[in-house]
Amino acid sequence: MAGATSHFSRMDMRDRRRSLLPLLKKTHETDGFLSRESIGRLARKLRMSENEIYGVATFFPQFRFTPPGKYHIQVCLGNACHLGGAPNFMEGMKIERGLEDGRTSPDGVLSLQGVGCLGCCAMAPVVVVNGGIHGRMNRVTFMKLVDSLAPREEES
Repeated sequence: MAGATSHFSRMDMRDRRRSLLPLLKKTHETDGFLSRESIGRLARKLRMSENEIYGVATFFPQFRFTPPGKYHIQVCLGNACHLGGAPNFMEGMKIERGLEDGRTSPDGVLSLQGVGCLGCCAMAPVVVVNGGIHGRMNRVTFMKLVDSLAPREEES
């Protein structure tokens, strides 16, 4: 690690900025999100301000700043999925589960993220749960899938 630190100290600002995105991606893959602490570590390593790093990270919608739920649900909102009704899945989660885009449920079980095209247009609309693809969904099958992951508590 000391070698990496001395390497970064010799880098000029342009090289450090060039290194930022790959390091953000690696941190996000490893941790599942970008925490305040990880942004601080990158700022120290690259000798950049946390605000600069946060500004870059917030530009890219694939980065999360809160931990994902046990079941991370990604709803494709690309053209084919959008036309196939995927926005209704997002609305269903908001209405039936109180979960909005980019949020994790208070119990940490579910997280929801609307994403750009996933490249599965022939199976549209598509939902990905923890990397597993579920195609040809509709709002009913989507909510059944969600219920299978995290059953609702019975109302008394």
